[in-house]
Amino acid sequence: MKSFKILIVLFIFNTTSSIAQFGLTPAQRDSINKLTEADYNNMLGQLSINRSQVRRGPSGNPKDANAANSSEDKVNKYTLPDPLVLKNGKKVKSVNDWNQLRRPEIVAGFENEIYGKLPANIPVVKWQVISIKDTTVGNQSIKEKLLKGIVDNSAYPAIKVEINLLIATPSNSKKSVPIVLEFGFIKNPFNPSPIKAIGLGSAGEPTWQEQVITKGWGYAIIEASSIQADNGAGLTRGIIGLVNKGNYRKSDDWGALRAWAWGASRAIDYFETDNDIDTKRVAIEGLSRYGKAAVVAMAFEPRISIGFIGSSGAGGVKILRRVFGEQVENLAGSGEYHWFSGSFIKYTSLLTPDDLPVDAHQLVALCAPRPIFISAGSPQVEGNWIDAKGMFIGAAQAGSVYRLFGKKDLGTTDFPPMGTPLIDGEIAYRQHAGGHSTGPNWSIWIAWASKYWGD
Repeated sequence: MKSFKILIVLFIFNTTSSIAQFGLTPAQRDSINKLTEADYNNMLGQLSINRSQVRRGPSGNPKDANAANSSEDKVNKYTLPDPLVLKNGKKVKSVNDWNQLRRPEIVAGFENEIYGKLPANIPVVKWQVISIKDTTVGNQSIKEKLLKGIVDNSAYPAIKVEINLLIATPSNSKKSVPIVLEFGFIKNPFNPSPIKAIGLGSAGEPTWQEQVITKGWGYAIIEASSIQADNGAGLTRGIIGLVNKGNYRKSDDWGALRAWAWGASRAIDYFETDNDIDTKRVAIEGLSRYGKAAVVAMAFEPRISIGFIGSSGAGGVKILRRVFGEQVENLAGSGEYHWFSGSFIKYTSLLTPDDLPVDAHQLVALCAPRPIFISAGSPQVEGNWIDAKGMFIGAAQAGSVYRLFGKKDLGTTDFPPMGTPLIDGEIAYRQHAGGHSTGPNWSIWIAWASKYWGD
């Protein structure tokens, strides 16, 4: 069974836009790949980069000759930018300094060099309730709503964007309830049976949805692919293509991660109109690429009160400068560059990751002072690609900013043994013994989040 789990992980990480291409014919996949290459080459042209200058990323298959590093003895030495030192060298001494001076510098670094900027002319979203029904999840009764967010395309009718959103709240609730918003699938493409948590969780345990409803909270699932396709071919469509009227992106335009995060914010807009939902208690959760989207969403959306970031790896909370597992060269290569701004490609060619003005610990710091839980799986089951220790470092090195707010950090900078829950503060971390899943950490996250939500 263990070998099967590892095979699935390699599929998730090494197949170009595997989720987006699930169920497509070979001809359709070929078309997507050709359009992706054309878009990627266009961006290289904008940046004046020759394809030969782009460094190749390592392989996620440990048997390959160019396999990614998985040995701590071979990790490079690097220096992280200090979250509490301004670009002019002065130290941040107060929360006001952080909010007014340092935080904007860090936001600019991520927007200009990694995730891209939100355009000024994003059209509005009008939410339509498609259906409301009483049903069950596990043995829990729920009220389930299915919605579509219709994006105004009057400026460019050739592209239509409709955001799919499912909301479930306990049927017997007499008041508004907290809600956990997940980037995921309303209908799981890998399993046609009733919705279950994405990943390889522990067999026989309740789904995360059932656990949340049992707690008396609600959950929502937003389909990222209905906001923006998970491939480079889709960059001239979706919300990014709609704003650009079907044209190629500019180098500082937003990528899919920022677009998915924008979609989460639009879902929260709807939550604010729904009496079933307590919008003071909105959590964000995601796994893998959706873990990346979840932390990006939390960093830029102040209405998210708490986070559950699953195996986000590089491009999420893993230190980008750290040579272990997935690298910047993978992220900004033709298979994953669409998650980011075009400018990010510079760091695989003309520049190196050491030249980045920001790193993942500062992305976590942008979430301060709100509680954030970092989840990882076992290297023997999930593999080393996502770099559990690199994510731990990203969480630990954000601690100075949380302490500035009078909050508790991880309490240690020493990487803990597997299974150790570091849950005493607003930054939390646990590496479970399972695979590429948040499943084994859900019950721990719910108990931890309850401290802040008061339930």
